[in-house]
Amino acid sequence: MGAAGRAFALRFDGNVVAYLNRCSHVPTEMDWQPGEFLDSDRRWILCSIHGAMYEPADGRCVSGPCGRGRLTAIRVEEEGGQVYWYPSRDIRPLSPDDPAPGSPDDPQRRPQPAAGRTGPGRRRPMPARHPWALESSLERVARELLRQQRTDRRWRVFFRLAWLGLVLAVAWAVFSQRAHVQAGTKAHTALIEVQGEIAAGNEASAEALVSALKSAFEDPGAQAVVLRINSPGGSPVQSGIVNDEIRRLKALHKKKVYAVVEEMCASGAYYIAVAADEIYVDKASLVGSIGVLMDGFGFVGLMDKLGIERRLLTAGDNKGMLDPFSPQNERQTAYAKAMIDQIHQQFIAVVKRGRGDRLKETPETFSGLFWSGEEAIRLGLADKLGNLDYVAREVVKAEEVVDYTPRDNVAERLAKRFGAAVGQGAVKALRELPRLH
Repeated sequence: MGAAGRAFALRFDGNVVAYLNRCSHVPTEMDWQPGEFLDSDRRWILCSIHGAMYEPADGRCVSGPCGRGRLTAIRVEEEGGQVYWYPSRDIRPLSPDDPAPGSPDDPQRRPQPAAGRTGPGRRRPMPARHPWALESSLERVARELLRQQRTDRRWRVFFRLAWLGLVLAVAWAVFSQRAHVQAGTKAHTALIEVQGEIAAGNEASAEALVSALKSAFEDPGAQAVVLRINSPGGSPVQSGIVNDEIRRLKALHKKKVYAVVEEMCASGAYYIAVAADEIYVDKASLVGSIGVLMDGFGFVGLMDKLGIERRLLTAGDNKGMLDPFSPQNERQTAYAKAMIDQIHQQFIAVVKRGRGDRLKETPETFSGLFWSGEEAIRLGLADKLGNLDYVAREVVKAEEVVDYTPRDNVAERLAKRFGAAVGQGAVKALRELPRLH
């Protein structure tokens, strides 16, 4: 049997319309106050549960979660000030002794009077014909709420399992890929990449390269170490640390080191390369740039044009040295020039010690110029033409190449970003805490 329910009729734009008192989204009654169905502007039929709005003329949804739903319309007619409604196959009056369908007394075959008269602007709901109509509506609401709670619980469980799986995957990737090889592997050529700017915090930092060098030298399967270089240079401090460590490990482990230049080996990168026993280049590689620079900008002229005054207070005559917003001081400029000249002489000494008698020094060798790979061989800045495969196969005689370069894999980068996000969230939360005044 069907469930009992109520209906309502109202007059809109001079016409009487009637609908089941049931929202199309959630099966519950709609009047937000007894007998009140229209909004405050008397323009839309409004659901009391979640604010769904319907067009009074045809019952279609115009706003809210009802989507494309419609209210269930009831056919009505007005005659002599009385409104009559017509039962249908699905909507019938509730009576304890309903006649059988198709009989002469079947309500579907005759009009039924509505619950009351409808004057202009008056709205009267059709009365419920059974006391358990309200209980049925509440039961439907309860079932809907229970279903929603179950759905929410399933999604919570899903996301918790997803986060757990992500954490486990990151942990596995970090620990399983930390080392490239294990001690006791077969004979191979150890590869270490020197890529990009040589600076603290970069992939080509002294910390990363020294760690890789130690792993490669300590592996008994590594027959030699190859530095594959493609770098414009960088910090003389970072380059000096790597150069010193290569020389120390060579003496300790009695293994050869070869530098293989791809596109560029300039400045600080060449500082590292001269620690190798031999340097291999491509004929079009760029090699050299043995010099030191200190650069910056001066904004004094621009500030004068804009009428901006620099106010700089220092404790110490040279504390504001090389300030870009102050005029150059000849004494301070001379001091900075002497300092970079000293670092330049250190660079020159390292090159001469590394290249020895192979270096054919000219007045431009240490001027900061750079040369092609072919010219670098002629000047003694490099030894031979060759690439990584050639060196591993023909020089080291260990064709298998094992990469010792420490790199962050996808899982490690994700873990770092996740950690940074957590840290930022914690800082933000701490900043928002109430402060004592």
